[in-house]
Amino acid sequence: MTEAALRDKICRVGASLFGRGLTFGSTGNISVRLADGGFLMTPTNASLGALDPARLSRLDADGRPIDGDAPTKEAFLHRVMYGSRGAATAVVHLHATHSVAVSCLHGIDQHDCLPPLTAYYVMRVGRLPLVPYFAPGDEGLAQAVEKLAGAHHAVLLANHGPVVAGTTLDNAVFATEELEETAKLFLLLRDRPIRPLTAEQVEELRARLSLW
Repeated sequence: MTEAALRDKICRVGASLFGRGLTFGSTGNISVRLADGGFLMTPTNASLGALDPARLSRLDADGRPIDGDAPTKEAFLHRVMYGSRGAATAVVHLHATHSVAVSCLHGIDQHDCLPPLTAYYVMRVGRLPLVPYFAPGDEGLAQAVEKLAGAHHAVLLANHGPVVAGTTLDNAVFATEELEETAKLFLLLRDRPIRPLTAEQVEELRARLSLW
């Protein structure tokens, strides 16, 4: 896909996420790795619902801005995901309501925040660790994410939201959407007995197919 086509796709994806209420205001950011090793990234203080292809941030392979508007202040989250996951070509970070709600709950399993309620959650997300809380812009958050990113393509930032890497932008978006829907199901079922997939069913799914 050409750079121009990727720019258009990032803007279409952003508008779709915004239009469906998966992000709001100027929250959330998207990036894509280019063939030369550089990146396209949504700008700082930009609404995903009103992105301009010509104003997306372009960075070199070392993360230095080349042109376009200044990149998102959370560019470091993208940088550490790419650095830890060589096959990743896209990263999506949202402040989606139900995912953030789960990240605020007391007593959730920090090694795996959501139970395996559906097959698609297992295949698209897998295990979801919780990253401890850091204030916005704190570089300590990058270090905390980096510790988990090698083993997990999706992480949940405490009191903040999910960061998801994918082998394509579509896969990153699909996994982010699946995570948000599973978080919604989890909250809907929280006061009721649940019947998650068994450990055997989960392992069978993981062995068969992974769509990260």
